[in-house]
Amino acid sequence: MQEIIKIFHKALFLSFLIFSVEVQSKIISEGKKDAKVVVKVFSSLTCPACANWHSKIFYQMKKDFIDKGLVKFEHHPFPLDLAALNAEIILRCQIDDEKRFELLGKIYEKQSVWAVGSDIIKINDSIKKIASNFGLGEDEMDKCLKSDKFQDEILNQRIEAQKKYKIEATPTVIINEKKYTGKVEYLKFRKEIEKNLVKYGLFK
Repeated sequence: MQEIIKIFHKALFLSFLIFSVEVQSKIISEGKKDAKVVVKVFSSLTCPACANWHSKIFYQMKKDFIDKGLVKFEHHPFPLDLAALNAEIILRCQIDDEKRFELLGKIYEKQSVWAVGSDIIKINDSIKKIASNFGLGEDEMDKCLKSDKFQDEILNQRIEAQKKYKIEATPTVIINEKKYTGKVEYLKFRKEIEKNLVKYGLFK
């Protein structure tokens, strides 16, 4: 009986490990894979504060740290409504990493255009119109929206994020597994990044 229990616990552990690896492999990221500093942003694509953070922080961080191989950035989905979920699905429909991040930026930039009203069909059409400029065809996007694969992937990531980080609002920013609670101001954010880089001898 004890052997059976041991086998069950081992199988449970392995299944959890495999699930964790799968979730990690599906995270949208940019930057050096083994960078010492990792910035995770949990956001909803319909969230104005998330769009504001992306425009004020991300692009400058990319120039100063990501492109230099010092920081890895991860976009984590935390959709607060169906429109945000569908936008995330369209984002994952694009498999080219460079185009995907360009699309992410444009989705945020055009948020006030597509994330309006309650007609999800119109909202989807608006998102698809934006995404069509980034190498995605309408049939391809419709197929993605109808697939359970992306929806399950996104919602599972949201559930795991809630369990691990106790997220109460979007965006929630995590720098090397610690919540960043500073203002959306690049100079203060940069100092926090630099402080983490100093620990690894990567910044003086």
